[in-house]
Amino acid sequence: MSGRLLRLVCTAAVAVGTALAPLPAAAVPEPEPRERSVADLVTDLQRLYREAEEATETYNATEEKLKVKRAEVARLDTQLSKARLSLHDSRGAAGRLARQQYQNTTSISPYVRLLLARDPQHALDQGHVIGQMARERAETVGRLTGTEHRADELARRARAALDDQLTLAARQKRERDDVQEKLADVEELLASLTAEQLTRLAEFEEKGVEKAQEELTTSGALGEEDRKPTRKGETALRYARRQLGKPYEWGAEGPRTYDCSGLTSEAWAHAGTPIPRTSQEQWARLPRIPLKNLRPGDLVIYFPKATHVAMYMGRGKVIEAPRTGERIKISPIASHPLLGAVRPDRRAQPQTARTRNGDDQPPATEAR
Repeated sequence: MSGRLLRLVCTAAVAVGTALAPLPAAAVPEPEPRERSVADLVTDLQRLYREAEEATETYNATEEKLKVKRAEVARLDTQLSKARLSLHDSRGAAGRLARQQYQNTTSISPYVRLLLARDPQHALDQGHVIGQMARERAETVGRLTGTEHRADELARRARAALDDQLTLAARQKRERDDVQEKLADVEELLASLTAEQLTRLAEFEEKGVEKAQEELTTSGALGEEDRKPTRKGETALRYARRQLGKPYEWGAEGPRTYDCSGLTSEAWAHAGTPIPRTSQEQWARLPRIPLKNLRPGDLVIYFPKATHVAMYMGRGKVIEAPRTGERIKISPIASHPLLGAVRPDRRAQPQTARTRNGDDQPPATEAR
């Protein structure tokens, strides 16, 4: 093949190769992310709030256990101090008896001393005194031994209680960090929204609550609306009313800030009926009642895991410490998914006009 022909073939091949080679990909603009719907935003925000409140109630439960354990450690330390003081006194008494015994030691038998004594009666009296001293010595040694055993047992229990306290404190720190992480997620989502989105979000949430409230009230699930509170229920409700407008703060139980169960537990403690600190324990340990039997002062529990609680005030309304960033307020009972209701003073009768005026004392029978 001539050189000229070869050059033509090579040129043609290069041309064909260039024609067949893939063109460089053009820069295709990525599709803009679709704006999330208000419903999606509400779902995400409510999930984050619920997770934060669940973490808060877990923290509160550990805090209550830690309070009990701190009190146990303090009580055991006090008992151990007293036992050690008693042990010191017992050892001192035992030492004195040992010295007395050493000083009075003799190789002559008491029977021989009795035979050789000029005054046998006096010798017998001395023997009685010696016997009494021996009994006292035995009692002192017994007390010493018992006190030593008690001090050892108290020291063991105090060490175990202190270990438990340290374990609970470490758990509490982890749970506190978990709450703060959940709240940071809420703040991050809210910070990413525009003012218009926040407005639409609030409106969408409000309409959802209105619809749920209407469905609940028209269904007749709340029963009669003229039920009266008990005396303690009225006192608890009055306390809750006085907290209206105060800020929500996770883990708080007054007097300046509250979380949901901090408000309800403090209100009933003020009424003279201590109840569990957390919403989950309130649901687990207090007597449950049907929604149709609700009366003012009863507690309404929300969400499948019982992570929120409010106080019923009548006419389909509750007082609640809602969530971070909000204040204690009056809300429709259907503001959150209902789980059920509990009654701290189930065996007390509702007040009548006479009992509210202090003229009569209701009998302590179970309310129906």
